[in-house]
Amino acid sequence: MFKFIPSIDRYIFRLVIVPMLAVFAIAASLLVLDKMLRLFDFVAVEGGPVGVVFKMLMALIPEYASLAIPLGLLLGILLAFRKLATTSELDVFRAVGLGYGRLLRVPFAITAVLMVINVALVFFIQPISRYYYEQMEYELRSGALGASIKVGEFTTLADRMALRIEESEDDGRRLKGIFARVSNDKGQVLSISAKEGAFLATTDNPDTIILRLTDGTIVQDTGSQTPRVLTFTRHDLPIDLPKIEQFRARGDAEREYILPELLRIGWSATQPDEKRDASQASFNFRLVEVVMMALMPLLAVALGIPPKRSTSALGVFLSIVMVVAYHKVNQYGEDIAALGRLDAIVALWGPFLLFAALIIWMYWRVAHVPGGQAIGALEIWFGKMSKRVGKLFRRRRLTIDLAAAE
Repeated sequence: MFKFIPSIDRYIFRLVIVPMLAVFAIAASLLVLDKMLRLFDFVAVEGGPVGVVFKMLMALIPEYASLAIPLGLLLGILLAFRKLATTSELDVFRAVGLGYGRLLRVPFAITAVLMVINVALVFFIQPISRYYYEQMEYELRSGALGASIKVGEFTTLADRMALRIEESEDDGRRLKGIFARVSNDKGQVLSISAKEGAFLATTDNPDTIILRLTDGTIVQDTGSQTPRVLTFTRHDLPIDLPKIEQFRARGDAEREYILPELLRIGWSATQPDEKRDASQASFNFRLVEVVMMALMPLLAVALGIPPKRSTSALGVFLSIVMVVAYHKVNQYGEDIAALGRLDAIVALWGPFLLFAALIIWMYWRVAHVPGGQAIGALEIWFGKMSKRVGKLFRRRRLTIDLAAAE
């Protein structure tokens, strides 16, 4: 299948794809794990089912993927060219007439494919999945997902019942140590205790469930000095479920709009100025994030090739800082453009042009200036600082060894 592809392209493809997939998997996993811990705490506090955590994480994967893909692309290409440079293979390629433009053919092809994927994510998949996430969070807070009664605490239901359960087994299918205090329609108060119980659904009324109690006692306050006491082996206690409002329609926030909706709202004369500004800001923010991916190969080459006779990893660190900082600048630009303080074109495409000019200059230094290094001054400073820190640690270790010997 790949016999017509030159061997050099296959070689560069292997060098790029392995670290790219590794970085993508690590970045996405870290984002998911961090969010998973917070979601587990949130679901535990709300008393919802554990399975909803994984559904919410699945809804966030498109958002995390849109962040991890550019970072994985950048570091994949950077580490590939860093390996070529540190093993002197890059010098061999250039000596036989293969310039950077030829070597970047495969990275740019990979970039084009990932840009198409990212367009689908940020303009179509991510808005729908984000709305689905917000819907699940709302239903969890409101109780529509079975936000359960907390064990060991009093829970008020329908403003007429206070219920407390000591233990729960079999995922809530078997309850033990039940106490309920109920006010009936006649104004009487019933205090009910039971050894065991279980919740049962009703077929005729979906807004009511049955709490079936076993082996318990009912104390009825009749208004006299002696309350009425009844014992039972089985008693069905109807519980009215709280009314849950319907979740809002999609589009409360501009990030929930897909591409055709953003274009229709952002440039419609019938929409309010605030909504037009917010839609245009969201559209330009997503677009500029995708377009910036086209410059990632140039940035990777500029930062991935260390100076001669050097194995410094400063470029790897600096690349991450630059990408994250640029993303934060874009987020700030989107916010001020959504507020109408600055035109979206200026707020988002202005930083893009500055960042693009910096990347092109850095690449030109490395590719077309003999011995040129875009971050040469930083490499020298970083090397000196590394030597000073190393000397400091060696002196400290020597002092500790001498003190131990004495």
